Amino acid sequence: MATLNDNYLKLKAGYLFPEIARRVNAFAEANPDAKIIRLGIGDVTEPLPAACRDAMVQAVEDMGNRDTFKGYGPEQGYAWLREKIAANDFQARGCEISADEIFISDGSKCDTGNILDIFGDDNIIAVTDPVYPVYVDTNVMAGHTGDANEKGEYGGLVYIPITAENNFTAAIPTQKVDLIYLCFPNNPTGATATQEHLTAWVEYAKANGSIILYDAAYEAFISDPSLPHSIYEIPGAKDCAIEFRSFSKTAGFTGTRCAFTVVPKTLTAKAKDGSDVELWKLWNRRQATKFNGVSYIIQRAAEAVYSEAGKAQVKALIQFYMENAQIIREQLTAAGLSVYGGENAPYVWVKTPQGLSSWDFFDKLLQTCNVVGTPGSGFGAAGEGYFRISAFNSRENVEEAMQRITAKFKV
Repeated sequence: MATLNDNYLKLKAGYLFPEIARRVNAFAEANPDAKIIRLGIGDVTEPLPAACRDAMVQAVEDMGNRDTFKGYGPEQGYAWLREKIAANDFQARGCEISADEIFISDGSKCDTGNILDIFGDDNIIAVTDPVYPVYVDTNVMAGHTGDANEKGEYGGLVYIPITAENNFTAAIPTQKVDLIYLCFPNNPTGATATQEHLTAWVEYAKANGSIILYDAAYEAFISDPSLPHSIYEIPGAKDCAIEFRSFSKTAGFTGTRCAFTVVPKTLTAKAKDGSDVELWKLWNRRQATKFNGVSYIIQRAAEAVYSEAGKAQVKALIQFYMENAQIIREQLTAAGLSVYGGENAPYVWVKTPQGLSSWDFFDKLLQTCNVVGTPGSGFGAAGEGYFRISAFNSRENVEEAMQRITAKFKV
């Protein structure tokens, strides 16, 4: 009889966002007239930039002509897109990243899990707490953890709390770890990392032979000019870090799927025989074996992000969502709630009022305000007592949601 991967049985009952969907659907069925405003899952609501849409239309036309038709593309992504990314996202910021160190994919969520394919099973892995659940769950699936305790913490992982008490800063571990997941601007707290803080992480990683898995999916929302957008702005990071980027929130590609991962050619890890092996070669082999690439049409749309029109339209899109975040911050703060984030990230992190647990606040907000957010405990034990509100929605919905919440929960 076929057997299964028992590691999946260690996963908690439901992945965070499907559980949110289950509760919301049950409420909607019982209250069909309720106007539910969803500020939970970080899905965009505004149309794709016109430059991207126009590029997709042209690419569809290309696919209808034998001379310009595209079949299988390079698994690493088309050179013309990788070159635009290298020039605009990295070289323009002083980062020595070349086009062939960039791998186009269908999502950074996928990449942050798939990257485990090239690492061994005996690494000590550190995650922040709270944390984007994919980092933890994919390690559980891969057999890198023990069982979860009553707080939901898995044996074998090193948890680094980020809370109001430490200003949402990921403290450098006192022990040696091998793989480190960092996400800045942070999902879910909206916190950012300074140049000095990332420098300390790079120095730690180089001193301990560690690899930083740096998720920069929200870097485009940074407005503070003193904050780094890429870990490669830190000297030495090319020797100890892999960076993940996405077009999902930057340009509204959640439904069209395009992202990329940067694996510097200077980055190595130890084989069991003690030799140093280039991770670029392993990731390149992994992608060529397990991935057939992102469609030509979508890559042309992503390329248009870097056109003059595309840059202006993306900037306007980001500004719109950040204005939403400002409204959320200001309204909830005026209501007397403790509010964090939302200044260089599209997420606002709220201390739950009235001593409510994260899930109790979720249920109360849904039932009394018909507003959906994300319970902080779903991101880890240190997220208990907090709540994430997303700025991804229409202006009308954001303003209406804030009116409802502040009327019910004004302190």
